[in-house]
Order: sequence, then structure tokens, then C-alpha cells
Amino acid sequence: MARLSPDNVTLAREIIARYPRPKSALIPLLHLAQEQDGWVATDAMEHIAQLVGVSPAEVIGTCSFYEMFKREPVGTYLVNVCTNISCLLLGGEELLEHVEHTLGVRAGGTTPDGSFTVEDVECIAACTEAPCLQVNYRYRHRVTPEGFDQLVEDLRAGRLAEEIPPHGTLARIRQRVPAERVAGPASPVGGGEPAWLASRPAPPPEKVK
Repeated sequence: MARLSPDNVTLAREIIARYPRPKSALIPLLHLAQEQDGWVATDAMEHIAQLVGVSPAEVIGTCSFYEMFKREPVGTYLVNVCTNISCLLLGGEELLEHVEHTLGVRAGGTTPDGSFTVEDVECIAACTEAPCLQVNYRYRHRVTPEGFDQLVEDLRAGRLAEEIPPHGTLARIRQRVPAERVAGPASPVGGGEPAWLASRPAPPPEKVK
């Protein structure tokens, strides 16, 4: 699937309504697309552009800026192994080598069954727990080779399904905003833009060269 599903279009419109400008919903909509398919397809970005009224180039620009958004398919489980200084000093490189050997793919690759993608990443902000890694951005601390092998076994057996959902799932509880708190363009008295937004001075006109 590439474009947003009918159910996700309904959810996308709900998300857009929370913002005074539709374009402000780009990031949560990209997360929605990635949750749907596990990655962000070009057709999905074009669909998002239509929903918020911007060009596809603007959506691609936002998507390509953030590392968490994947523009190509990845495995069900994305394994990010940190090899920055703290992890490096405490065995991060050796852990990455073990991960590659265990899964049979080098960093940047995906296992033939589509279950695991391996990435060699910069600091993931858990320096006191080195060496560490993430699986679908869920932390695993002070990982040993034996601990990683057990992690893979548990993931394959489905024993961690509640803790580590498939790639693209940020949270299991969907955020809901009460209608009276929605900051859409119809929420201010008299309609139009919210007062705080309308009161901001307009940028000076560009000089013609």
C-alpha cells in the first residue's frame, strides 16, 4: 500500500484539524504513513501533500531531513547499533560485528526474510548504558553478544510483541484531542487564523534585484 488508507485519511484529517495551519501536521502525517507501511512511500508523500495543500517537494524535504523516516522498505525490526565514543570504548564495534554475523547481513542491509535491518548509528543518548542499541527505537542497554542472541530469539518467537511493535509504530495509544481544544482555523472567535498567529508581523517584502 502506498497512499493512505481510507481509515488513515480520516485520522489524518483529525490530526490536521489540531493545527492552525495544515502544513504544521506534516511530521505526524509522515509518522502515520510510516506506521501504515513500515516506511514512507513516494505516493504516500504525494497524498500527504494533497491533504495539507503543499507541494510534494515540501513533504519530501521534511521526510528526508529526519533520520527516523525511511524512504525505502526496512525490516520488521530495525536494529540501530551505536558505535559512538562511549559505546565504542565499551565494545560497540565488536557488538556491531556480532550483530552482522548473527543476522548474516552487513550494516545497511536487511535479512532475506525481511525481519531485520541493521544500521550503524551515531550516539543514541544512552552513554551511561554502553554498549547499547535500539530495536525500532526501543532501547536495549549494556548489550552483550549473548544478550543480543537472546533478543533475536525472543523477537523471532514473538515474545516481545508487546514491548517492541513492528517498525513504524510510535505508540500503542492514539492521541486524542477534545474538540474544544482543537487549534484549527475555525476555533478562534469569528473564524480565521488564531489571534496569536494573526498578530505576528509579516516578513518584509523581498527586494527585487
